[in-house]
Amino acid sequence: MEKYESQVYQHGTLGMLVPGLFEGTLTVAELLEHGELGIGTASGLDGEMVLLDHTPYLVQSTGEVRILKPEEKVPFATVHFEQAKDTFTASALTQKQLGEQILANYPYKNLFFAVKITGRFSKVKTRAVEKQTRPYKTLTQVADEQALFDAEAITGTVIGYFAPEMFQGMAAAGYHLHFLADDKSMGGHLLDFELDQATVQLQPFATIEQHFPMADQEFLEKDLAIADLHAQIKQAEGQN
Repeated sequence: MEKYESQVYQHGTLGMLVPGLFEGTLTVAELLEHGELGIGTASGLDGEMVLLDHTPYLVQSTGEVRILKPEEKVPFATVHFEQAKDTFTASALTQKQLGEQILANYPYKNLFFAVKITGRFSKVKTRAVEKQTRPYKTLTQVADEQALFDAEAITGTVIGYFAPEMFQGMAAAGYHLHFLADDKSMGGHLLDFELDQATVQLQPFATIEQHFPMADQEFLEKDLAIADLHAQIKQAEGQN
């Protein structure tokens, strides 16, 4: 039997965004060499990226959903090639209930793993941050200006990742999920959902490839203090 192993690729870290390092440092074309599914944001923290089937959709604070161009850049993104290990159906669950069920039924609490959910949702609540211009604010200041979107009885796809608590800063500890409606009418960073009927796929990763913007002078010179990093990430991500 062939050994199961899969890899996730991440450009930048979530902790880099906290003090306002929002400038894009990797092109979309380069990012797509490393995955066909994933999440991230665009240069200037311009909305929420949802990468599905190798197509990089960007949900903006205006509610518009557009496709990122190959030459556009991202400051932070996480992507992978699909190689699902576990698949199950779920119904009548909230986002919190599904997250708890996954960790109770699968031995992945100390692993990075991808979550993909496709199906019908009775309720979805998302957010998208507004594009920033220099001088950049901090991530928590930007999060206070986010646009909120709600939908009911909608079909779509959730894609994102779970990161163990010990990796807070590199990523957002816990679940970090984005949503995109099938008809592209709405999407964004998931704050909450209630699913009606859906297929859930999990993909645990044996390897993480962490990529840093070595050519970006601003990143190299920035003092990335971590004293209250965890609290700021939780606030910005809408985590309780």
